[in-house]
Amino acid sequence: MKTVLVSLMAAATLPLFAQKDASIRIYPEQGTQEISKHIYGQFAEHLGTCIYGGLWVGPESEIPNTGGYRNDVLNALKDLHIPNLRWPGGCFADEYHWMDGIGPKENRPKMVNNNWGGTIEDNSFGTHEFLNLCELLGCEPYISANVGSGTVEEMAKWVEYMTSEGDSPMARLRRKNGRDKAWKVKFIGVGNESWGCGGSMRPEYYADLYRRYSTYCRNYDGNRLFKIASGASDYDYNWTETLMKNVGGRMDGISLHYYTVTGWNGSKGSATDFNKDDYYWTMGKCLEIEDVVRKHIQIMDKYDPQKKIALMVDEWGTWWDEEPGTINGHLFQQNTMRDAFVAALTLNVFHKYTDRVKMTNIAQIVNVLQSMILTNGPKMLLTPTYYV
Repeated sequence: MKTVLVSLMAAATLPLFAQKDASIRIYPEQGTQEISKHIYGQFAEHLGTCIYGGLWVGPESEIPNTGGYRNDVLNALKDLHIPNLRWPGGCFADEYHWMDGIGPKENRPKMVNNNWGGTIEDNSFGTHEFLNLCELLGCEPYISANVGSGTVEEMAKWVEYMTSEGDSPMARLRRKNGRDKAWKVKFIGVGNESWGCGGSMRPEYYADLYRRYSTYCRNYDGNRLFKIASGASDYDYNWTETLMKNVGGRMDGISLHYYTVTGWNGSKGSATDFNKDDYYWTMGKCLEIEDVVRKHIQIMDKYDPQKKIALMVDEWGTWWDEEPGTINGHLFQQNTMRDAFVAALTLNVFHKYTDRVKMTNIAQIVNVLQSMILTNGPKMLLTPTYYV
């Protein structure tokens, strides 16, 4: 990290004439790897105002909307050409029971969002609302399914509900709820953060659960699932080792989560009130992701030298203190050029390892952590990170 800081400071002190004379040469013919578009993936969790007020306001809202999706955000995301969208979590996913979010809105049961502020969730945004949004945006849905508090049967039926074209029980239920044609769903996460909020599991235990749950994630009518195992938190290399050893080719991908979190002095710090030391510490912590990614890849290479299993960094970004005056547990934070640099530097690291890194998802798309978009009632703005 010292090398990084010295390099950054040295660049900042170059004389003006040297900066003007700098040039860059690009040799595209030397490239051997294709950067997957899914590296620019997004993440939407039932957390704070990411869904309600961010993506969805309901068709009765005075805020201009298309079928309940707010027009300003919808159009901004269309302009961004997002390749995939991960939903419904995050930690929320392993408490989410999908059948509570289908059918007439007035019949959907409410629940307490225990992970994020104890907010009451009314389930008005569910499977249909999410998958229809993905169709409007032209992006691939990435479903994060419930292993922590859910059952094998529940997960199996959800896959059938979404993707079966036949005269199956769940396809009939989907048609009853207004959708005749099955959706195309490629990416499915078998649990989320199973080492923590997804069940506090040991890797050996989760590996066995993954083998069981993923068996019943069936391919229906030409829809082939890309199954993603719940992977490690940043430096937990043993988790990756255990899954590669005990699950191996039963998974198409394994996730990794890495946040530029906690300041150099031991606190998260403010998103906007920071000094030079805070700024340089953030750059160093951000760039540390390269060492983390490289070490996980080395473990994967040992068991999978043909690189058939993808590494999916499906949660990454900055994590600061919540803005004063906002609801505790809703993780609303402001966004500055410092966040934009974190996004740019991190994406640059992912580009270097695209032979193994096939998808990443910045957290999160609207109003939560390192957002692309912030809303406040009818108002909307695009953050510096959006432009990166």
